[in-house]
Amino acid sequence: MRVGSLRLRLIAGGIVAILVALSIAGFGLIVLFQRHVTRTLTDDLEVHLKQLIAGIDVDPQGALTITRPPADPRFSDPLSGLYWQVAGAGGQLLRSRSLWDMTLKLPADELARGDMHLHEVPGPGGSRLLVAERSVVLSGGGAKSSARIAVATDLGRVTAATTAFGRDLAVALGVLGLVLAAATSIQVGLGLRPLDNLRRGVADIRAGRRRDLPASVPAEVQPLVEEVNALLEAQAGEIERSRGRAADLAHGLKTPLAALAADVVRLRASGQEAVANDIEAIGDAMSRHVDRELARARVRGRARSRTDVSTALAPLVRSLVATVARTPAAQHLSFTVDIPAGALAPFDRTDLAEVLGNLIENAARHAREQVRITADAGANAVIDVEDDGAGIAESEWPRVLQRGVRLDERGGAGLGLSIVQDVLAAYRWRLTLARSPLGGLKASIMPDEAQV
Repeated sequence: MRVGSLRLRLIAGGIVAILVALSIAGFGLIVLFQRHVTRTLTDDLEVHLKQLIAGIDVDPQGALTITRPPADPRFSDPLSGLYWQVAGAGGQLLRSRSLWDMTLKLPADELARGDMHLHEVPGPGGSRLLVAERSVVLSGGGAKSSARIAVATDLGRVTAATTAFGRDLAVALGVLGLVLAAATSIQVGLGLRPLDNLRRGVADIRAGRRRDLPASVPAEVQPLVEEVNALLEAQAGEIERSRGRAADLAHGLKTPLAALAADVVRLRASGQEAVANDIEAIGDAMSRHVDRELARARVRGRARSRTDVSTALAPLVRSLVATVARTPAAQHLSFTVDIPAGALAPFDRTDLAEVLGNLIENAARHAREQVRITADAGANAVIDVEDDGAGIAESEWPRVLQRGVRLDERGGAGLGLSIVQDVLAAYRWRLTLARSPLGGLKASIMPDEAQV
């Protein structure tokens, strides 16, 4: 994926949203887990507190005694993290063995009888304790005594449980994040598939394999498809009108050129040879331009509007060779045609004749004794036209292939390479030049892979 692509942006945005959502969810789950553990500890403290209250008695002297201590063995294990403490009204203090020689530092608090309060207080070794306390009035042996009873547990248990839960949760959320990221990538791919189909459709239109975009698309893309198809239809109409205007203009010049040719004949008859030659040269140049524009008008848009066109190569080449061989400049030449019988070229016959006719005519004009035309078998065949003439210097090949430069500018006549390249470009083919084994120039036409 390229930087700045819509797919990359959507996937990146989805992943960021997933990370934010999982972070918030993870934080919320940890908070909820911590609260759940704290509530569980509070319930346990309440149970221990009830057991402790049930085991306290008052002797005849009014002193508090523990007749039945809580059953949890951690109360007897020094600094175990579970403690109890009973403070009497007269300063009497009873505490669990687990407190050792320490005292729970309870905050000053007004306790209503029967209410349980919760506090966080410092504990042994710098720990934090959660304390549940209750104030009760006890009676025994005819005496009554009030007591502040407290049970505490180390909150480190909550921290340890929360940390362990957080580690497990991080792994689970990480796996979930990967699954969601993969699902996001798949979802984005499925969501963008109609756009990818449109891209391929536009590529097919540009390559001439179809004329408009398919109408069977999702409703969200339908307006875009309709607008593009309307644009293509309008463009096709404009191209057709432009072709008509160019053809009308070119045909309109044919009559004046014919009259000019007749004037050339009359000038020669009157002995004005130099003037006749100048006018004839100008008329020939104008005629070449007219013929070129007619060919361009004919070929423009046709290659893209026909997707199934092809021409049998061998019969066309033999017909062109027979025509060129009858010209005075080619009567002394030997023409060799080496083309398989089944060779096809994806061109309209008239357009292919325009290309090969110009190449064969140029080769015949510059050849000494031989012209050779060869091609590969099958569709998209590479076609070579070679001669045994003087050729063109390799340093001049790029200049010759530039638009507007023609072989006739180098001492010949005819349409040259300009029309050849125009027709080839319309069909996404290209022309290359090389030195022929015969000694002259080899002109090759082939599919343009850079545009396919």
